[in-house]
Amino acid sequence: MEEHYLTEHDDQSVLIIMTSGPSTPQRCATPFFLGSILAAMDADVRIFFTMEAVNLLKKGVPENLTAMEGGKTIIEFIRDAKSAGVKIFLCMPALPGYHIDPERDIIDEVDEVVGGGVLADLILSTDKVITF
Repeated sequence: MEEHYLTEHDDQSVLIIMTSGPSTPQRCATPFFLGSILAAMDADVRIFFTMEAVNLLKKGVPENLTAMEGGKTIIEFIRDAKSAGVKIFLCMPALPGYHIDPERDIIDEVDEVVGGGVLADLILSTDKVITF
């Protein structure tokens, strides 16, 4: 008997908290891939980047990083997610530790640079929270 797992997901929200960065490239594409799928299923999807993950949104990094040899670049995954409607949030408090200037160093695909209070609010107001 075949099971079907796809159901209506209107008005559901998903927060993906991304902490993995360039030191673990094999973990860097999945949040965007999953976010794209969820957004295509009409979920409201946000990805919040903190810790080492902030480096994925630094100009020059996602353009030159792949999750696997010969695979798509991370910037391609980011753009696919953005096209699907995923919103990207970048944690302001994490930036100085990685020498990232939000005025000149981040890619255009970032929707907002925010403080930790926004993360707390997103966690409390979201239906599902996933971490990578």
